[in-house]
Parts: sequence; C-alpha cells; structure tokens
Amino acid sequence: MIQFDLIQTLALGGVALFVGFSLIKAIPVLGRYNIPAAVVGGLLVALLITSLRVTDTATLSFDTSLQTPLMTAFFTSIGLSASVSLLRAGSGQALVFLALASILAVVQNLIGIAVAMAFGEAPLLGVLMSSTALTGGPATALAFAPQFAAAGVPAAESLAIAAAMAGIVLGGLFGGPIATRLLVRHGLERSVRRTTRDASESVEVTTRLPDRADQEQGDEDGVREALKALTVLLVAMAFGGVLSAGFVQAGLTLPGYVGAMLVGALIRNIDDRTGWIRIPQDLASKVGAACLTLFLVVALMNLKLWELASLALPLIVNLVLQLIVVALFCAWVVFRVMGRDYDAAVMSGGFTGFMLGTTANAMAVMRTIVERFGPAPRAFLVAPIVGAFFIDFTNAVIITTFLNFLS
Repeated sequence: MIQFDLIQTLALGGVALFVGFSLIKAIPVLGRYNIPAAVVGGLLVALLITSLRVTDTATLSFDTSLQTPLMTAFFTSIGLSASVSLLRAGSGQALVFLALASILAVVQNLIGIAVAMAFGEAPLLGVLMSSTALTGGPATALAFAPQFAAAGVPAAESLAIAAAMAGIVLGGLFGGPIATRLLVRHGLERSVRRTTRDASESVEVTTRLPDRADQEQGDEDGVREALKALTVLLVAMAFGGVLSAGFVQAGLTLPGYVGAMLVGALIRNIDDRTGWIRIPQDLASKVGAACLTLFLVVALMNLKLWELASLALPLIVNLVLQLIVVALFCAWVVFRVMGRDYDAAVMSGGFTGFMLGTTANAMAVMRTIVERFGPAPRAFLVAPIVGAFFIDFTNAVIITTFLNFLS
C-alpha cells in the first residue's frame, strides 16, 4: 500500500485540479456542460486508483483529514453570502422561486424513495440520489454522504458523486431546450439587439499612474482585507462548531457545516444592519470557492468507484424520472407562477440547471438563451440568488428531515 500524507494528498489534488483545467480547455464538451475542473481531475485520479486496484498493481491511500474543514469553510462562505437584503431585492419573486425549488426538492426525494424501494433498496438511498445529489450538487452530496453511510446506505459517497455528476450533465443538456420550447410555444422570442458604434468614436480616458507610496498602501490594504475575510470565516466556523455540537446533543442528524453556515448568515445580516465589520464579501467568496475546489478534488480522488456496480440501474431509472418531472414542473408550474413571460421562460431554464446540477449550469443555460433572444434582467437577479445559496439552506432542512424520519 502506498500512503500519501496530508501535504502529498493536497499536492496531488492540486496537480489533478490543473490537469482538469487543461482537459476542459482541450475538450470543449466538458466546458459546454460546465463540468468543474476539480471533478474532471479528481475522477481521473479515482479511475487510475480503480485500475491499479483491479489489476492488483498497487493500492493507494490518502490523508483526507483536511476534507471536512475545507467543506465547512465553503458552506460558511455560503452563509456569509446569505443576505436578507439580497432576497428582498427580487421584489418577492425570489421567495416564490425559492418556494418552488424547495417543493420540487421534496418531490425529488419522494420519487427517489419510490425508485429505491422498487429495487429493494433502503429508502434513504433514494434521498441520497435525489435532492441531496441533484438540488445539492457535488458539495452537498459529499457533505451528507457520511450521514447516509452511518444510516446504512451502501457506497454512499460513490453513489452521491455519481448522481451529482449525471445531474450536472442532464442540467446542462436539457435546461436550454426546455426554456427554448417555452419561448417558442408561447411566442416569446426576442430578436437580439446589438448596439454598433462608429469605429471613429473616441472616448477620452484620464488615468494617473500610482506612485510607489500609493501602490504599497494599496498592497497593505489588500492584505488587511484578505486577513479580515479569512478571520470572519474562521470565527464563523469556530462558533458554528459549537452550534453543531448542540444540534448533535439535541439528537438531530445534521452535517457538520450547518452550524457554521447559520452563524455565517447571522454575522452577514448583523453586519448589513450595523456596518461594524464591513465584510469583504468578494474575498470571502473567493476563499470559499478555493476551499470548495480543494474539497471536491480530494474527495473525488478518494472515491471507490468499484462499489457502484450493483446500484447502477436504480440510479439510471431515478435520473430519467427526475428529468421528466423537472421538465413538466418547469412547463406547468415555474413558468406560470413566475409570470408566463420571457423572464419566466429564462428562469425555467435556470431552474432546470440548478435543480439537476449546479448554479453554474443555471447561469450557463440562461446566458445562452439571452445571447440568442435578448436580455432577461429579472431572471438574472432571481435565479442566482436562490440557486447560489438560499436553496442550500432549505435543502439542508429537507434532507435532514428525511434522514431523521427514515433512519
């Protein structure tokens, strides 16, 4: 057995990540379906390890002790983004959109449970391969996998990432066609308006080159802001750990990140009202995104793909049913409730993207539509607010409810 220590594991994860970036650049279909570089690189390592194991060549083992802190840091950054003022900015439509997404997440789990029971599997397996992996995406699926494994779901981690990845592909493939069909069916197409400017038009721009003192001051301020973002993140994680411990003592089955995410949201909204901290939100989000990327690549490297063989058929049947239900829900519920107009159709495409895959899917689908038909400002306000973080809160509650009820 070859044992990688903590530093070696992270180093291999970093190499795998940049191999993933290179492959996405070289293979356009990967970028078209918004497959994350961490997923591409991590799965390549997992496939390599599986082939080495199957051929009895070698057995590799990784130190994944940083996996949980990295995951918690990402979800804490999600909490720090959960501003009530942002939700209000959608003029109430964001709340309606969130309610629709939460309802469908429950429906997804009911479908998954029915499929699992039809194949003689545990009902919780259906929850894992439904809203946990689809609405939640790879990060939520991997975060909840230990709770499902402890509850008796076989190959929970491998099944979770397989379902999440398949959902990303389906969301990227079908989000655009679903929205386009709504546009054509209801005559909502818009011609793309392109503004042309005279090539001879000149714009005067006045710039001042910074002197050395200004540059040094800017560098110092940048470091201070980065340290502030990191400190706020760590403080939220620290108090969140205490809150999560309280949840455990109360007998609730919750992933460890929930406490930190709630504390992060509390800090953000207090800061919005008081301005005491003035959280550098962009930097906090970047730190969270970096932690998510490292978490995903390390978690995927450690997948045991050989455990999936016996669960392939239930997974495929569930995914087909979920796709049909999402398409019908968009056509008959989301489009109608959100206003039956152009923005509602664009939002339906985004809804498909993040209810089957990730917010990146949703944004890519909507961007493709508006590039062809015209701008949809309301859709680009509402869908990212809900898909990027608010659905993570309600979905965590939904998953936890099913876990506690079915365990």
